[in-house]
Amino acid sequence: MSSGTQQSAVMFRAMRITDVPDIIAIEREAFTTPWTAEAFINELTHNHFARYIVMEDHTGIIGYGGMWTIIDEAHVTNIAVRHDRRGMGLGEKLLQRQMESAAEYGMQRMTLEVRVSNDRAQRLYERLGFEPAGIRPGYYSDNNEDALIMWVELDASKTGEQPG
Repeated sequence: MSSGTQQSAVMFRAMRITDVPDIIAIEREAFTTPWTAEAFINELTHNHFARYIVMEDHTGIIGYGGMWTIIDEAHVTNIAVRHDRRGMGLGEKLLQRQMESAAEYGMQRMTLEVRVSNDRAQRLYERLGFEPAGIRPGYYSDNNEDALIMWVELDASKTGEQPG
């Protein structure tokens, strides 16, 4: 009766250049102004701050997330799950993994921007401890929508990291 069987088989790994075509397909499903393949390739090959992971199961890549780790702060650049896999808790699992990874890299805080109209994503972020911290006016170029800036303190006890 539970969708836990699909979720229990989910694995995470570092994104590879060979993953970019699958990532672009998810980007196009998820965003009105998707990143290009060249943008992802540049992130993977030239941006030493960039950390990208993919989430996969027996069907292949079902989600991905990216962040930049700068000094002690992680900035989520993007996070998305395949359209047909949404509503199963996978986005939350993916963001939790990103938070754990950021803590493992020594990051103390994490930030992201989200459309002010995206209540569903904001609720997810709030469940994981993110709090609103301001507005970026006209942040989204497709419709000039504002972005809500959200932050969370990364605490090893909240991200699942166990001491020693």
